[in-house]
Amino acid sequence: MSTHSYTNYSLKSLVLYFLKLGAIGFGGPVALVGYMHRDLVEKRKWITEDDYREGLALSQLAPGPLAAQLGIYIGFVHYRLLGATLTGLAFVLPSFLMVVLLGVAYEYYQGIRWMQAVFYGVGAAVIGIIAISAYKLTKKSIGKDYYLWFIYLIAAIVTIITENENILLSIGSGLFYWLVKSSTGLKQQASTVTQAIFPVLAQSTEAGQTDVTIHTSILLFFAKAGAFVFGSGLAIVPFLYGGVVKEYGWLNEQEFMDAVAVAMITPGPVVITVGFIGYLTAGFSGATVAAFATFFPCYLFTVIPAPYFSKYGKRPGLKAFVDGITAAATGAIAGAVIVLGQRSIQDIPTVIICLGVIASLVFFKKIQEPLVILVAALLGIFLKSAG
Repeated sequence: MSTHSYTNYSLKSLVLYFLKLGAIGFGGPVALVGYMHRDLVEKRKWITEDDYREGLALSQLAPGPLAAQLGIYIGFVHYRLLGATLTGLAFVLPSFLMVVLLGVAYEYYQGIRWMQAVFYGVGAAVIGIIAISAYKLTKKSIGKDYYLWFIYLIAAIVTIITENENILLSIGSGLFYWLVKSSTGLKQQASTVTQAIFPVLAQSTEAGQTDVTIHTSILLFFAKAGAFVFGSGLAIVPFLYGGVVKEYGWLNEQEFMDAVAVAMITPGPVVITVGFIGYLTAGFSGATVAAFATFFPCYLFTVIPAPYFSKYGKRPGLKAFVDGITAAATGAIAGAVIVLGQRSIQDIPTVIICLGVIASLVFFKKIQEPLVILVAALLGIFLKSAG
């Protein structure tokens, strides 16, 4: 990795910065990595532009939540494993504690009418937010590449039909696109791979719960989520839905949508919804296991390649593989809009809330998502009380 920068800051200062960012950093992964650049590169000059760019590139290539991985990498730049570990924990801890507290409140008040009214409005708003995110990611990740569009559409269709995100389909997509980009002579091989792999991978890979403890099941499932989900933090949503609701039945569909909504209204990474899900499934210990299992793979995917990334990270084959997986993940998000929308868009008022959210995010670029969620919650309470 680069050694262009200088240590004009202490590890304590860096950890305190990430605690603060984790506690007040709204806006999703793109906003969070923007704050890091503004604060650490431009203002404080703790990290050089070269180190920041290498960290961002590695975070985009590796599976897992983008902003958390960049934070881990920044901690690694001068303070190696200790820095990476402490900055990662500091960044995730505030939002983890918030979602656990919200989980406590949710379990306590779930049967109360005003809480149901809040999530009536919020659920519809979340669909609008995910729809806009899917559109932006599609525009950014797919472009005009016909092969990527093919992967994207297959992934979207499979997600809609199976109501599950297929990990093998994502990996197959990466291999397929790598073959396509390797050389024109390999395109015929890629076509053969397509014919052989995609029909098989389009089948659901549900395994069913075995006779292991609930905590072991949580550990294994969320570790798989952290290790194989590429793209935006929202890319984990269709994968989680397939496992948490369809396969294991830990949450019902309404509880799952509420879990996604909780991630939207709290600062820090969207992926922290796993803490809320873990809490509803098995209490505080379940929340802790779910969060650890999700974030530990991305920690490893950051610190292990970090020393070598500046030398090997820009190889075209690796980029093509990741582009293929990202296209599949983006298609899965688009499919999830349809799957989850069928549950949350229940009537005319929820249709109006969803369309209103989409319009506000399109026409008012700087509007913050937590504000949108708050307005939707108030609308939900008003509509339910009026009804």
